[in-house]
Amino acid sequence: MITGEIKNKVDKIWLDIWAGGITNPITVIEQLTYLMFIRSLDEKELETEELENMTGEAMSKIFPQTESGQSMRWNRFKESDPRIIFETLSQRVFPAVKGMKHGRLPDVGTDGDLLEIKAVAGDENEKKTAFARYMDDAMFLIPTPQVLQKVITGLDDLYENDLSDLDMQGDLYEYMLGKLSTAGQNGQFRTPKHIREMMVALLDPTPDDVICDPACGTAGFLVSASEYIREHYEENMTSEQWEHFSSSAFTGFDTDRTMLRISAMNLMLHSITNPEINYKDSVSKQNDISGKYTICLANPPFKGTIDAESIHDNLKSVTNTKKTELLFLALFIRLLKKGGQCACIVPDGVLFGSSKAHKSIRKELVENHHLRAVISMPSGVFKPYAGVSTAVLVFTKTDAGGTENVWFYNMEADGYSLDDKRSKIDDNDIPDIIQRFKKLDGEKKRKRTEKSFLVPKEEIASNDYDLSINKYKEIEYIPIEYPPTAEIIGNIKKLEQEIQTEIRELESLLREEGPNSCL
Repeated sequence: MITGEIKNKVDKIWLDIWAGGITNPITVIEQLTYLMFIRSLDEKELETEELENMTGEAMSKIFPQTESGQSMRWNRFKESDPRIIFETLSQRVFPAVKGMKHGRLPDVGTDGDLLEIKAVAGDENEKKTAFARYMDDAMFLIPTPQVLQKVITGLDDLYENDLSDLDMQGDLYEYMLGKLSTAGQNGQFRTPKHIREMMVALLDPTPDDVICDPACGTAGFLVSASEYIREHYEENMTSEQWEHFSSSAFTGFDTDRTMLRISAMNLMLHSITNPEINYKDSVSKQNDISGKYTICLANPPFKGTIDAESIHDNLKSVTNTKKTELLFLALFIRLLKKGGQCACIVPDGVLFGSSKAHKSIRKELVENHHLRAVISMPSGVFKPYAGVSTAVLVFTKTDAGGTENVWFYNMEADGYSLDDKRSKIDDNDIPDIIQRFKKLDGEKKRKRTEKSFLVPKEEIASNDYDLSINKYKEIEYIPIEYPPTAEIIGNIKKLEQEIQTEIRELESLLREEGPNSCL
């Protein structure tokens, strides 16, 4: 999370852009994101060069290996005269980024002309990458060299002194969205990274999985899944798996082109050069995808409804509603292959809602698929952007049932304070959640007074498929033994006598000191 001094620095950069005449918050966010991406390209190139020097093997580069190409690198132009920085970024680097292909920039000369684009077999007939599609209408709008220099200096200070170990684009974007009055209404805030990582760990993705987030936002879940795969499998991945990883392994949908641009940039910086990032209303009739993915990870919109006429019919057949949180659950089932897994965040109302639509989607999960876990999270997890109580549902698509027991866990702490500051603390249930989920057989003897326990399917069915943990959790009352009433009354009288004695002593002292005493 971005806190304290970092927020002040971000606010200073924001005000510098605002003072330059850009007053639309979304525009400010987009321009900062472009600059962050451009800076990160140079950082990624430096890492590649370092690895190349260590191994002695030639590696693919982002920037053209020419004098003009190298002059487009952040570290080469950032300390130049403000007018040169402005011209370099607006006339050369930004057009090069818009024309980026296969993770490489074209060479743009000092006069703004394209000098070289290395041909790649099949380029002419190849479908545009997600990155190229959503950068088509991007514009560089920083108004003056002076404003640009202030922003570059501010970003450098942030990266070098404060943000080197953070998921920077996402965290910074999340904080900036807090400045938008519409952010909460549109659901445009990221799932905290540690929650995403927990959900990914529960599903344990492999290099062969096909992973989808149909409400991808900034692509946080896809990034977390890619990091997990690299951490656990990188050394043994085949060339075919790497090809799959860089392209078809990751799919995201969103209805906001700004989000799609940021998703594409974020994924490219994590070695996913050609993901399937598409403009699509996931629950509408324009989305016919079915049985394609092995993993779904998502935090879909909680608020609002959708026009009934646009909802896909096969979703309404599962849960006849206009509520997006219920429609997305039906969508996850449809998107998954048989045997595919899903971990998704839902508002608490999904767990116990009494409407026919609520009950039908819960029954679908319990009776027709394998509902594995309900992890109730504290309401402060999404602060300061939202205070809604949520839970993580984990299930496997089977089309043939399979639910025998559902594992419930009452998360009380996630490693951060549950107020608006979200400061780091020692209490953290997440490691325990992951460890216990991997060994559910060991949960059979757990009592319902503990943080986690199993509930038989039959009991859930008899309770209208209610999935709220409070329905099944038992509260252990520890009896307190009090002394007899006569003894309590005797103690009260004794205390009263002591008070009266001390009052009389105080009055005596006052009389001895005289009427003007300040005692």
